[in-house]
Amino acid sequence: METLSQQLQAPLPYLTEEVQGIQGTLKTAPSDFRVDEIPLYLPSGEGTHLYLKIEKTGVSSEQLLMHLAKVLEVARREIGVAGLKDRQAVTRQWVSVPENCESRIPQIDTDAIRVLQVSRHGNKLKTGHLVGNRFEIVVRDVASDALARAQQIRDMLLQSGVPNFFGTQRFGIDSETLETGEKLLRGTLSPQSIPPQRRKFLVRLALSSVQSALFNLVLSERLRNGCVHQVRKGDVLQVVRSGGPFISDDPETDQQRFDQREVVTTGPLFGPKMKQPVELPGREEAEILERSQFTPEHFKQFKKLTPGARRPLIIWLEELEVDPFDGGLRFRFDLPSGVYATMVLREFMKNDVN
Repeated sequence: METLSQQLQAPLPYLTEEVQGIQGTLKTAPSDFRVDEIPLYLPSGEGTHLYLKIEKTGVSSEQLLMHLAKVLEVARREIGVAGLKDRQAVTRQWVSVPENCESRIPQIDTDAIRVLQVSRHGNKLKTGHLVGNRFEIVVRDVASDALARAQQIRDMLLQSGVPNFFGTQRFGIDSETLETGEKLLRGTLSPQSIPPQRRKFLVRLALSSVQSALFNLVLSERLRNGCVHQVRKGDVLQVVRSGGPFISDDPETDQQRFDQREVVTTGPLFGPKMKQPVELPGREEAEILERSQFTPEHFKQFKKLTPGARRPLIIWLEELEVDPFDGGLRFRFDLPSGVYATMVLREFMKNDVN
């Protein structure tokens, strides 16, 4: 049997397969990929936590957190972030630190990291405390008729949504993070063998990458089978507004709700607390798990880090702007937290962007 890493070497399918891609180059420079965090709330101005709005250029999230911990002389666990951001990009996000760091904040700035704003709030910023991210991305070296192709793809995605694949950056360079996660789950690698300063961050990321890879396999199969927009009996659906999951026992009625964008089909982030589909959808997900040489028991070992959840298979976009820009095309759109901009651009470029 193939490992997860080997299975992921097969190209992911496209929703807009029939339209030729614009080709092009992504992330020629960090300034071509701009990300602004859309916070769940803004700091109130009062409280025992300092909220820093930080702009970083060409710096990974882990590098930023290590820099802040060193300069502010605090433990990594005392720094709060709502979400991770791309390295090869210009990104803006909020970070929270204890109030006793205030005198050292001027030491944070470097050529690649800048503090744009400082405020206060009553609680530490935690993972998930964001609505989403606003993207402005330039794709260069595109085909001569790229704008016409892009406009056609844009119309299709606004109508049908975007497959909610995890981006390849989730799995690390040459799938190194994914392979680490596989070894942790199979018991061939102990968390204690990972250096202490990286252990908590890397173990969580590696285990999550396995869940992400399995989700991609499920979504790929539903796309290839032509049923990603089809509600089937036994599917776990999610209410778009509230996020609440439920099992469909009336697919005809639920299909109408899906078509009206009230509910969405979901795929697995395997774990002991995940809501299980039944009937055909349940059998299909179980088969993919077995094919990857995992069982539900593997995820119970790290139940605090891999509790399990459901993730929408399709993300609907409210707006998507495409304009000519400096010899290429510029894309502007907002995405919910956890959705990858590169997977939107992949539908346009069709050259397996990372």
